[in-house]
Amino acid sequence: MAKGLVFIHGSVRFVWSIIISCMISTFDASELEKLYKPPADSSKGENGQIAIIGGSKLFHGAPLFALTTASRIVDMVFFASPEPSIREVANKIKSKLFSFIWIPWEETEEYIKKSDAVLVGPGFMRFDSEKKEKNTNELGREGMETKIITEKFLKKFPDKKWVIDAGSLQVLNPDWIPENAVLTPNKREYKMLFNDMEPRDAAKKYKCVIVDKGPTTFVYSFNDSIEVLGGNPGLTKGGSGDVEAGLTVALLAKNDPFLAAAASSFIVKRAADELYKKVGVNYNSDDLVGEIPQILR
Repeated sequence: MAKGLVFIHGSVRFVWSIIISCMISTFDASELEKLYKPPADSSKGENGQIAIIGGSKLFHGAPLFALTTASRIVDMVFFASPEPSIREVANKIKSKLFSFIWIPWEETEEYIKKSDAVLVGPGFMRFDSEKKEKNTNELGREGMETKIITEKFLKKFPDKKWVIDAGSLQVLNPDWIPENAVLTPNKREYKMLFNDMEPRDAAKKYKCVIVDKGPTTFVYSFNDSIEVLGGNPGLTKGGSGDVEAGLTVALLAKNDPFLAAAASSFIVKRAADELYKKVGVNYNSDDLVGEIPQILR
């Protein structure tokens, strides 16, 4: 009898999931018209300032993908990393990309205060080495540093607009999630954070926005949901998630979190589809960064 009840309960849940998915609307390009547009008489700084916090000795490129993307959208990008070696990399990028400011780590909080939105996590590490087993719950030194930084900033600035990504998601306690924060996990990161909880339920419980990425992406908030179609296997290449996180925080600076998250997913997928027309899946995240402004135009 008990087994029968479990089966029935599971069947009802499956049917209910199908009903719910049929009720979700699809993001349309016309929604992009709702995004903030810089006024003709605007001044420097009025069209968005963001901070990006990330990077490690192993992952230099992740935050740089994010800041390169964001710098095309907002007026100013502030970049901070606890990893000293990234300064040299950032300086090389700075010689070609002038629209970001490398800030000293000890001044990070001051720049969070003046930013409209903040991205934390790209390039942060959970393990000291890629050789470590990924399914262990034991954090290495780098992972503990990621955890301390993530908890500190999220708790100290709960009213700030946040995008939480990558390494920060891998060490995140759900109770630290600020209200209306945007979370952009891959499948493994989502599992680590919420176990078997449905994304819609997690978004409601923690009053945040969750981007459930895939061939069809679903974006959930505590009171809304939408699906985003498009994209192709070229988006599985390294860095595409960092590009989307950078675009999300840039749009979040002057827009509602749910719209920023859904629009970012749509724009990245559309950019990937345009690249596919030219080269198939033979493009990388640098190409994706360059295509996004064309989609926005």
